[in-house]
Amino acid sequence: MAERFIPRVDDFDGDVVRQRFDDMVNPPGLTNGLGAAQVDHDVTGVRSVNVPPFSHGDTVTGVLSVDGRLFRSFGEPVSTRWRPDRVLRWARLGDLSITTVTAMPPDTQGVVMAVEVTNTSDRPRNVRLGLSAASTVTRSTGGWTQPVPPSEPNTLTPADGRAALVGRARAGSAVSVQGVDVPGARVLDRTVEVTADVAAGETYRFGYVHVIDGDEAAALAAFDEAAADVPGRIDATRAWWNATLEAAFTPGNDRFSGHVPVLETSNDAVRRLYWWGVLGVIWFRRDNPASVLGRVYDTLTPRYWQTTTFIWDFSLSSMVHAQLDPEPMRRQLEHWIALDIHRHFGTEWLTGGPAGYWYSVNDYAMTRLVRDYVRWNGRRDFLDVELAASDGPRRPVAEHLRDWATAWESFRGAHALADYGEIDNLLECVSSYVHEVASLNAANVWCMRAAADVAGFRGRTAEAADLRARADELLTQVRELYVDGGGYWNARQPDGRMVPVRHCYDFATVGTTIGRDLPERERAEMVAFFVRELQTPSWMRALSPYDDDASFSLRPDHQWNGAYPAWPADAARALIQLGRADVVAGWLPGLARTANQGPPGQAHFVEEAAEPVNGGAAKAPPQYPYLIDWACSSAGSWAALVVEGLFGVDVALDGTVTAAPQLDGVDPEARLRNLRVGDRLVDVDADGVVSDGVS
Repeated sequence: MAERFIPRVDDFDGDVVRQRFDDMVNPPGLTNGLGAAQVDHDVTGVRSVNVPPFSHGDTVTGVLSVDGRLFRSFGEPVSTRWRPDRVLRWARLGDLSITTVTAMPPDTQGVVMAVEVTNTSDRPRNVRLGLSAASTVTRSTGGWTQPVPPSEPNTLTPADGRAALVGRARAGSAVSVQGVDVPGARVLDRTVEVTADVAAGETYRFGYVHVIDGDEAAALAAFDEAAADVPGRIDATRAWWNATLEAAFTPGNDRFSGHVPVLETSNDAVRRLYWWGVLGVIWFRRDNPASVLGRVYDTLTPRYWQTTTFIWDFSLSSMVHAQLDPEPMRRQLEHWIALDIHRHFGTEWLTGGPAGYWYSVNDYAMTRLVRDYVRWNGRRDFLDVELAASDGPRRPVAEHLRDWATAWESFRGAHALADYGEIDNLLECVSSYVHEVASLNAANVWCMRAAADVAGFRGRTAEAADLRARADELLTQVRELYVDGGGYWNARQPDGRMVPVRHCYDFATVGTTIGRDLPERERAEMVAFFVRELQTPSWMRALSPYDDDASFSLRPDHQWNGAYPAWPADAARALIQLGRADVVAGWLPGLARTANQGPPGQAHFVEEAAEPVNGGAAKAPPQYPYLIDWACSSAGSWAALVVEGLFGVDVALDGTVTAAPQLDGVDPEARLRNLRVGDRLVDVDADGVVSDGVS
């Protein structure tokens, strides 16, 4: 049973992505928990090989030339297939078939690659294979607070006794070693070249290694160790990932401070989306000794904002963090409480300092995170822990939570609702989504109710009653933003103008926070709007193409041409809250097709914007104007959809577990096993029965 319902790397085999040159493709990434790397658009190239505090920025290296000519210049297509432990690439060039496997082995500050070149002709073939060496490595401990990691000019010189080049930072702070495992290979100024005589029908094999470090002797030793057995390092990477995945679903494991429940279901789509969500959080785990915060979870990878954890994205995977790894979650929360969450969007783990500008969602996000940590872990004592914020004395966490829940009152202008600022404080690429937006004002209703629950649990009945009364009053004022008959919401401007915005963030956030407070007619109109203007077969539009702002930007995480990875999952939870689980059931098979290119990307295109990948919504690319990274940590929202949405699991502050499953159209025999609630393990059946689990 455990083998059937606990995934292995093979269960995440991606579909083949075929490209010529650039083709709007976001190449796959790799990680080993220390850092990250990304393959490039050709059959051997790698880029963004970064293991903090050592960084190449986004430098591309290892690019292939064949018989002295750049491989990409031939215009031959390259096929790519991702798996957690490796990226497989292959291409044909005349009578040569070239295949590579690239991996980022455990405990290695770099990548290895196995290269196979097969002569498919009926006669011998001599071939020269060159791999470029570009080095911009640097050591930067002062905080990576820009989207692209740091880099600096390097010099390249041959490595004594090795078929490799050493890149040295001018300041002497870091080195890279790049080369092959072939004795006698030619080492040129910027290329390492292998010459091979390949008989008809035979295959020539060699390995490539690229490592970075702050000490040249250590880098050379790491290169030698990896080059001695590249296939063995690839096998070790597979074993490491399989062990990590097994641990994530196993109570009492030695790799996480918690675990996630096992999902038993015959519905392949639900299983795939659940595993996708769990893997997409694990992918961002960083056990890097340079972190001043201990274990952390990054937000984007492998190209942008490495070492940064965004409060918003972390909160969207809140349930998974609370279940899987509550100890680093608590440290992260304590760290954020100590900072001013109204002055940044997250923190950077090389220094612990703030990063970026204020995101308006932060109060809602922190309320959700603390609530989930306490509920799922039975750590009600955390509410009484006294911590000091940046601008005040030590106070219980419960009081900080109350402050977040009522912070909206300080953002009010001339009207009753909070004004959440300008475009950069909200969605960044929807110019009309500014000021008094429905989403976060609805979230304020939810936050005050959550704070009321905490106050009531702590015996402060008068405070709880006051918060609930204020929440009910605010609910009435939020509903003034509704576009009657439209199913969407206005954003009120400082001058009182009502600007209609047909955005999924209103749909999802209103639906999940106050959906059951709305009259049946409005709920039905919201669902009709979603199905008509946002939902697509395998993904969704963040913004309706009928919206006046649809021409403003092409960034697909929040615009008409795609959606951020948490939006479909949260929209599905909203549909359930609005009483339409049947819409979700019909949508799940299409959404599962999108779980076919690695962890969820920072955005996927809708079908009209880019050709789907075997029926799944394609990941959007990193270059301007899209600016999308290959993976994003809000993936945990998909696991939350299964546990809190489809199974309807709710945990009260006192640890009481209830379930209201919505599985009739999905799998009436589905079951969650070993769901962790405090010190208990419980099973949840599709009929809502909650029983003691067995580890």
